[in-house]
Amino acid sequence: MPIYKRFIQYVILNYIIGSFIAVLLVGAIFIFSTLNVARYEFLGLMKIIAFSSIIMIVCETLVFRMHLRPVRHFFLDEWTTFEDVEAMYIRIHRLPNLSVLRIMGPHLLGFSIPAAGIAIWMIHTGQLTLPFYYVGIACIGACLVASMHAMIEFFLTMRAIRPLLIEIRDRTYQKHGINLSLRGRVLLSLRHKFQLSATLIGAFPLFLFCLATQIRLERLNEALSNSYWLWAGTILLFGVAFAYLGGWLLTREIEQPIHHLLEKMNEVKEGCLYDKAKDLYSDEFAKLVEGFNIMVEGLKEREDKNSQLLESYFTTLAAALDARDTYTAGHSLRVAEYSVIIGRRGGLNETELDLLRKTALLHDIGKIGVADAVLLKDGQLTDEEFDQIKMHPVMGESILRQVEPAYAMAPYLPGVRSHHERYDGKGYPDQLCGEDIPLFGRIIAVADAYDAMTSDRPYRKGMPKEKAIMILEEGKGTQWDPYFAELFVDEWRRNKGIMS
Repeated sequence: MPIYKRFIQYVILNYIIGSFIAVLLVGAIFIFSTLNVARYEFLGLMKIIAFSSIIMIVCETLVFRMHLRPVRHFFLDEWTTFEDVEAMYIRIHRLPNLSVLRIMGPHLLGFSIPAAGIAIWMIHTGQLTLPFYYVGIACIGACLVASMHAMIEFFLTMRAIRPLLIEIRDRTYQKHGINLSLRGRVLLSLRHKFQLSATLIGAFPLFLFCLATQIRLERLNEALSNSYWLWAGTILLFGVAFAYLGGWLLTREIEQPIHHLLEKMNEVKEGCLYDKAKDLYSDEFAKLVEGFNIMVEGLKEREDKNSQLLESYFTTLAAALDARDTYTAGHSLRVAEYSVIIGRRGGLNETELDLLRKTALLHDIGKIGVADAVLLKDGQLTDEEFDQIKMHPVMGESILRQVEPAYAMAPYLPGVRSHHERYDGKGYPDQLCGEDIPLFGRIIAVADAYDAMTSDRPYRKGMPKEKAIMILEEGKGTQWDPYFAELFVDEWRRNKGIMS
């Protein structure tokens, strides 16, 4: 587990450096540069710091080991299920947040409570000649120092966990064949991260300076010290307000392009590839937006090519079927055209119309499996031969089910199978009736019947279009869906040229 050991070493080194700077340097400078104390008091304060630091380290070590226990178990190969690994993966992402809780919990309290208690006892016994409220000021200073230490520890830990996450993802993929991911889950928002950090960076030196100045003024001029917090509080208020405002402006400046890109990514996910991200930025986000737009342009070109290939695929299948019977050549294309006319009059949207057109192109694809002796027979079919013909919707569905990916063909299957169902339930292959017949099946049935009646066949000449329209009118509600049959008849009478 070399990566885990390096991680531990890195975290411990960060902690030691941060603690040394926060507790010893900042704390010591704050105390000893502010207070003028005798030698014996100096030694007493050093003992307080040393003793409290030991307690702090013990408390924080226990909590640190508890936080890392799941990670350690993983690298000792003690995990058995993917769910355990996934929970541990999330736990590692939470380590920066846990480092903040560790610094503001056992780190701060483990130091402040013993130090405050010992200092109060030493003041009470005369070993220190400081006012009791200095202990309160020292506790406030300790909170400030711990807050800054927690912020530094947070960002250092975020950097430290990245090699761990890469190693865990690789191992999990090798063992389970699954890529670990948070799937867009946000454990800590940019708003909180940046705004709190910017506010703390701006407020920390002001608070520390004001506390130190209070003590110095009290020693030098007690009268001036009494009015000190009136103007110091005003400065602090404005300082914190400006720090918070700066953090808010910085956060908004970063969030805006991120939200814009996320919005465009969701549009791409939904299949919209025609609206690029707006290039409104002059910083590194300009590169990100440009890269995103290049990616979308590439996806759009590939999508256009795929659409052309798919369109060619449907048209080729329809043409291959029509080529078997020169008398019905173009039948599938005409049925697709009529179906779209009915669908558009029926209020279908463009996506539904595209699915309907492709379904109509393939509606007779099952006839590929019908023998030529039956399909191309000049005379009337026997009952056995007609039963073979009646199987073509089922055979068409079966053929399309073999095409991969299956989900891409799924929308076309109901219409292909049901385009010979009758509205009164006397059709085939499933004897469905009324609106139990799939929508595309009911539409294609009208278009298919009209083209079949008006097309020439080896054994008969196509009937006049007016007569076919009359038959459609008579069959409304029995053979065909009355609504869609009426739409087709109305459209034919309104504009006969379309149906010619």
